[in-house]
Amino acid sequence: MTILDTDTTAPSPVAGYEAGAAYLDGAFMPVGEARIPVTDFGYRRSDVTYDVVGVWEGSFFRLDDHIARFRASMNALRLSPPETDEEIRAILNTLVATAGLTSAYVAMDCLRGVPKPGLPRHPMNARNYLSCYAVPWISIASPDQMTRGKHLIIAQALRIPPESFEPRVKNFHWGDLTAGLFEAADKGADTAVLLDIDGNVTEGPGFNVFSITDGVVATPARGGLDGITRRSVIELCADLGIACEVRAVPAAELRDADEIFTSTTAGGIMPVSRIDGRILGNDRPGPITTRLKDAFWDKRAAGWHATPVDYGAALKRG
Repeated sequence: MTILDTDTTAPSPVAGYEAGAAYLDGAFMPVGEARIPVTDFGYRRSDVTYDVVGVWEGSFFRLDDHIARFRASMNALRLSPPETDEEIRAILNTLVATAGLTSAYVAMDCLRGVPKPGLPRHPMNARNYLSCYAVPWISIASPDQMTRGKHLIIAQALRIPPESFEPRVKNFHWGDLTAGLFEAADKGADTAVLLDIDGNVTEGPGFNVFSITDGVVATPARGGLDGITRRSVIELCADLGIACEVRAVPAAELRDADEIFTSTTAGGIMPVSRIDGRILGNDRPGPITTRLKDAFWDKRAAGWHATPVDYGAALKRG
């Protein structure tokens, strides 16, 4: 494959890449052709880290922040793929351009791999590699949920404690989060939030949590991912003059909150209108939540933390 000349206009997807584009262990391919070996420690032991960055209206959002967090996670797990941060940046751009996407869900994974032949089956002997892909935009909240607000429960399953595995290192250890999702479904709710052993809120399956009480926004300081969208919400609160506290949030405070919302790359700011069956406000997104959500997308449209996609980096068959 060869690279096209630079062009800032979003092209049609390259033939064969209509469903999305992937980069696996040094090679580009249509997303449907990407395969992880069943022997890989990333699959067999969930020995992998990942990050996800969004593209909206032709621009990445906080691309450098996502790559920096990805690198920090790799370093924490002693994963060392051959690609530099600048090369990862170029790979992600090429994937989006090749698939011709103006709005995209762009994932980057680093897998442990397998021990090299003749060496003990210890993770330090494995060859690490990247698996990345870009597909059309994915949101974990449906349009209906965004309009009415998500219905949330506090799960019985507890979050894996930081003392066992640091949640600020993005990972696929989702046994507890998956249990919470099934609890929510059993109770007719959309999703769940998990507590720690002390009864404080941590996070939900793929999102951070915020409560609003008496006009003050609060989000847990411990037990969950330091989300990039969470960081953006904290910045927005400062810009809008809304008090925001990063601290322990007890379950009782969340259950009694005036408003609740969640945040993630795949959805932005997502309102909550019910918690454990209790209706918040008028069973619709609250005013502060709505103000933050609208400001988030308005600033995104104006180029906040944006890195335009270089569509000239698209691949072509050659």
